[in-house]
Parts: sequence; structure tokens; C-alpha cells
Amino acid sequence: MHKLILVIFLLSSSLFSQTKDSWVIEDIRVSGLQRVSAGSVFAVMPIGLGDLVSKDRFKEITLSIFETEKFDDVKLGRDGNTLLIDLLERPTIDEIFIEGNKQIKTEALLDGLKKSGISEGALYKRSVFESLSVELERQYASQGKYSSSVEVKTDDLPKNRIKLSVLIEEGNSASLRKINILGNTFFSEEELLDEFKLKEKSWLSVFQRGSGYSRENLKGDLETLESMYKNNGFLKFEVTNTMVSISEDKKDIYISILVNEGDVYKVNEVKLAGDLQDKELFVRSLINIPVNEIYIEGFLKSTEDRITNLLENLGYMNAEVSTSKVLDEKEKTVSLTLFVDPGQRAMVNRISFEGNERTHDTVLRREMRQMEKSWISNNLLDNSKLRLDRLGFFKSVDYEKKAVPGSTDEVDVIFNVEEQYSGSIGGSLGYGAYGFSLGANYSEKNAFGTGNSVSVGISYSEWRQDISFNFFDPYFTIDGIGLGYGAYYRKTDYGNFNIASYNTDSYGGSASFQLPISEIEQLGLSLAFDNTKLKTNLYSSRQLQDFYNSEGFDFNTYTGSVSWNQITLDRGLFPNNGMSNSISLSLTLPGSNLNYGRFTHDLKIFKPLPLNLIFSYRSRIGVLFAYGDTETAPPYQYFYAGGMRSVRGFKQNYLGPKAVYSTGFNPRYQRPVGGSYSITGGFDLILPLNFVPDPRSIRGSVFIDYGNVFSDGCEIYETNCYEFDLSELRYSVGVGVTWVTALGPLSFALSSVFNDSPNDRTETFQFEIGTQF
Repeated sequence: MHKLILVIFLLSSSLFSQTKDSWVIEDIRVSGLQRVSAGSVFAVMPIGLGDLVSKDRFKEITLSIFETEKFDDVKLGRDGNTLLIDLLERPTIDEIFIEGNKQIKTEALLDGLKKSGISEGALYKRSVFESLSVELERQYASQGKYSSSVEVKTDDLPKNRIKLSVLIEEGNSASLRKINILGNTFFSEEELLDEFKLKEKSWLSVFQRGSGYSRENLKGDLETLESMYKNNGFLKFEVTNTMVSISEDKKDIYISILVNEGDVYKVNEVKLAGDLQDKELFVRSLINIPVNEIYIEGFLKSTEDRITNLLENLGYMNAEVSTSKVLDEKEKTVSLTLFVDPGQRAMVNRISFEGNERTHDTVLRREMRQMEKSWISNNLLDNSKLRLDRLGFFKSVDYEKKAVPGSTDEVDVIFNVEEQYSGSIGGSLGYGAYGFSLGANYSEKNAFGTGNSVSVGISYSEWRQDISFNFFDPYFTIDGIGLGYGAYYRKTDYGNFNIASYNTDSYGGSASFQLPISEIEQLGLSLAFDNTKLKTNLYSSRQLQDFYNSEGFDFNTYTGSVSWNQITLDRGLFPNNGMSNSISLSLTLPGSNLNYGRFTHDLKIFKPLPLNLIFSYRSRIGVLFAYGDTETAPPYQYFYAGGMRSVRGFKQNYLGPKAVYSTGFNPRYQRPVGGSYSITGGFDLILPLNFVPDPRSIRGSVFIDYGNVFSDGCEIYETNCYEFDLSELRYSVGVGVTWVTALGPLSFALSSVFNDSPNDRTETFQFEIGTQF
């Protein structure tokens, strides 16, 4: 009985003590919140109103709030039956300031910080910031800047915000002093190092374009090393050790690479395995690996890529090709088995477009070669992307594939575009090679986002008064037949156009069709009418007077033209690769006062080079001829050369035959009269201008231009007149820049000429709006 009474007493004491330390929560008060809502705090707490709580559960409550990572401090208390929670919110990053970085761009650093959870508007996490400077210094060390230092500090701002400052001292890049390759016998060290992107520093480094040390460059060179051996049969070649050491003063880097070449193997057999069904024979035809010849890794990789591309273009988006290698160490042979897993065939559910705020969806959709509800094909998607690039409406075009929720065999394709200026407003307002021009002019390749080309305006300049309208719809029919038409009225004073003095009043109109032949070829047909009245004056040249006396002054001409275009350029504006080839022939038709024809050939070639350089070549050949009872083609159809659009460094239109005057007029400079033959062109080495904010909108180059204008028969009295002669070509060298602005392309050129004659006029500096090279 005494023991029973003792147990009851102890239990009662325990229950009394527990009841004293616990209470039922009647209210919860949260203080210290600024941006975080009280509801988000209540949502993570393990207790609520009406629950029994004790101080033993305070730790559990505190941990649940800390796990949100939104608070630096959590304090709990009690006021009667009210639970008190006092919180200290983590500050937000209001601004990130980076200074001193040159090797790594600010955008790249900000992207790296964002991946670590550090960005404007994000919460300040002390644990992340403590290791931030170490991580940034590691990034610089990977670029060969071992003496760099990074200081990270924070400044408090009102309303619980902070400013993050990253102060960088990059220091000097360490020089790559020596690369040692050990274990090589098949290739000499010199042969291997010649293929490396990394180059040792020497007195010749001033003249060489080697690449400085970086972890990425070293990784690429190790891959090159492996490729060289495996493409010569060394199947088991491996880099066993790579050591990068830095001198004590952190100025020199030494690299040691230890390799194990292994033996040379031959291919014994090549087999094919996998679920290929009816595609086996076709897939087998793509295998290009010689049997009983030394093993070449490149042949295997190209075979795997061809099979993968084939399957991906048949709709097998996740196709995989892997190769099993069975070695015979005794015979030094390898048996290859290509395992092909086509995976699930996928269909395009929907194609959508993003970023085209101005351009209508239909303009983009009609360029699509990949159709909705058809098997997905990388070739068709890439071709669709290329066609959008060639429009010239966009700075960039990319696409991405996204799985359709709830479906295993469907994907959505999203094309992301970034629009750019594709025309000019006020194109006749400014100053160019022809002097000042005033007027209202609107020219746009993508008018109002419809993809149609429109040019309309009323302009006045020192040499021309013009009212014109032109329109072209590249998709007049659903099959891609284009229709264009236009009309004009024009008064021209060629004396103010840097050519021999005469005037013309003309009006006319035209209609044209553009017929697609293939994805890259088009045929053009057009009909045009023109009425031109020719007027001479006291300052007109003798050549013009001869034409006036021979052919008259009032001409009605009906012209038929045919043209052929082939375009493989990767972009419509500032292309990097491809070619544009155009041939045009026009002839006057019966009923015309004059009988003449005009032939032109335009060629542009772009070829990418190492170091982000681009080689560009352009040429233009023109021929004008008369036939029938017309002795001389009209002078207002002659070719001219010189200026930003042909041979830079020479004044606009000033090349070729010069005017002779029978009235005794003797100007300071002989004016050009043009010619029946023209040849112009140029070579450009296009340079990357990565230091500008948006290098996609500006392009610079070093150029060599050539060209001249020739006559088909010089009169005895003519000066500076010559028939076609390559020795009479004029040349210029220099640098040029073209910048795409809201007013159109703005071009500058600084050049020096050679092989010029005393009658040529030159200009060291030139600029013009509306020209691009």
C-alpha cells in the first residue's frame, strides 16, 4: 500500500509539472516581417491555434521556420496563452556592382552568380557569399590569371536591402613557358605541339597568334592529342597524367603531359545490332569503316553521326548509337558492333513563335519546312531556321523542343527570334555622296510586320526630285510566287550627281513576278514601261550631244526582264557564310523608240575563318548594248563606278570615261559620262567587334576594292576613255565599318587608292546612310 501511494504521488507531480509548462495556443503574434507574409510562416509551422505547446517544442518550431531560408534569426516567447515569434528577415540584393573585370565579361560573371543563387532581387545568404571570392578567383586561375584577387563587400541600404560590390584585380596572365609531352614515340613532340591551340611563349610570340592558357584550351588540346593517336590505330591510347605547375612569382606556367600510346589495332569486322526493322539495309549503307585496315576513330564517329542523323530526320528524336569494341590482344585486332536504339518516334504537335513583337506569325510560319502533325526532323527544323535567318528581319533565330505533357510521342517546337531594323525611315533625309537630301521616305522589307517590301516617298535633293511607290509580296500565292509592282515620276539633274550635265524627265511603272525554282533558287520575270524626255544645256558633254542628235530626245520604252537568283547565305543581313549569285538580262520590246539590252551579274561570297574572322568577296559585272536601228544605248542607262557602293576611296561615280565639251566649257574636274561595261568588286576580311554593346548590329572589315568603267568604242575626241583593259582597273585598300541603325545601315570607310590616274578624284574618308558591305 505504501508503494502504491508513492507511485501515485510521483505521477501526480509529473502531470502537474507538465501542465504547468504547457499551454493551449489561443493566439500567435509574428513581428519583424517586411516582405514575407505571415501566412507563409504559419504554413511551415508544425503547430496551430488550439494546439498544446511547451517550451520543448520551441526548437522544432524554430527549425521549421529556419528551413525556409528567408530569415537570419528566429526568437520565440510567450505572453499568457499567446505564442510570440520575432523574426529577422534576410535582406534582399538590390544591386550588384562589378568592377575591374576585363578577361571575363560582366554578363558572364552575372550569369555565374545567378547559377549560385546570387542575383538582383534574391535573398542574401551569408554562407554563399563567404565562398564567393574564392570561387571567382578559381575562375580567373582557370584562365591563367593566378595573381588575381577578388574582394566582395556589402553595403546596407534602407528597407532591409543591400548593395553587393565585387571588386576584381585581374592581374597579369601567366605566360605558358613550356609544354612537355612524355611517353610519345609515334609522333614527335613538335608534331603534336603544332596541332595544339596552346602555344609556348617565345620571342616569336609577338608575330604568332597563339592561344593563352586556360583550362578549356588545355582540355581541347588533350582531346586533339587523343584524336591524333586514335585516328592512326592506337585504340588504347590514353593520357595517364596531366600536371599544371606555376612558378613562385606566378608569372610562368609549365605543363607536363604523360601519355601511353599502346599498340596499333586493325578492324577485324563490323556488325550491326538493334531494333532496326525495315531500316537495316539503309542503315548498313551508312557504315564507312574499312575492314582489315587500321582502326580510325574518325570513321567510327562519322558513321555513328550519320546513323543518328538519319534516325532523327525520320522522327526518332532520342535515337542513340553506341559501339562495343572486342579486342584480340594476340592479333591486335578489334571487332566493332554498332548498337542502334531508335527510341520512341515523335511527332510535332505544335509550332509556336516568341520574340516577334512586330512581325506577324504568318510571316514566320510560311517559312517553316517542318510541318505540324508530321514526324519531327532536325534537317527540316534547321532549314526552317535558315529561312528565317535569310529574311533579314531578325538578329538571331533559335528553336527548342519541349515534350507535350501526358504524351510520349509528341513534342512542341518553339522558335525564338530577336527582331532588328529591316528598313529605313527618312531615307532621303541626310547627307551622302550626292550631297544633302530632304523629303519623306519610307522603305521597309518587313512593312508593318507583314513580310512585304514597301517603298514610298516624296523626296527632293540636289540632283533628283522623285515621287515613287514600290510594293512586293513574296507570297502572292501559297506556293511562294511573288508579285511586285511600282510607279514613279522623276526629274533628274545629272550635273549634281557627279556625272556629265544633262536633265531627264521620266515617268513609268512596272510589274514583276518571282517564281521559286528550289529552296535556294528563284526566277524573276518583269515588264516595265518608261517615258523619258532628255534635255541638254550649255554644260552638256559632246558625247551626250552626239546621242541627242542621233537618237532624239523623247523615248517610250517597253522592257522585258528575266533574272535568276541563287542564295545560300546563312543570314539576310550581315551573313557569315554562303553565297548570293544573281544574273539579270533586260531587253526593250517592239514598240520602243530605242533598242538596247542590259546584262548584270552580281556575286557575293562569305566564308568563315578561324578566330571568328570572315572572308568576303563581291563582284559586279555590267554590260549595256544597243541593237537594231539604235546605234548608241541611252546614257541614262550607263554604268558608273566609284564610291561606297563600288570602289571605296574614289569619289562617287567618278571612274571611267570623262566628258568633253564642244562649247569651250572647261570645269576644274572632268566629269564622268559612264560606260557600256563595268567591272567592280572587292575582298573584305571581316573582323569581330566584340567590344561594342551589340556586335550583331555592327561589322568592321579590312578591304581591297577594285573596278572601273569602260567604253565599247571611244571617239577620237574623248579623253580618259578606254575599252576593257585589266591594267586600267583602279584599286583601294582601307578599313570600313557598317552599323545598322533605325535610319538604315550607316557606313564609314577610310581608304588609300593606287593605280589611279590624274583625272580620277579620290576621297580618303567616306560615309553614307543606306549602304552595307
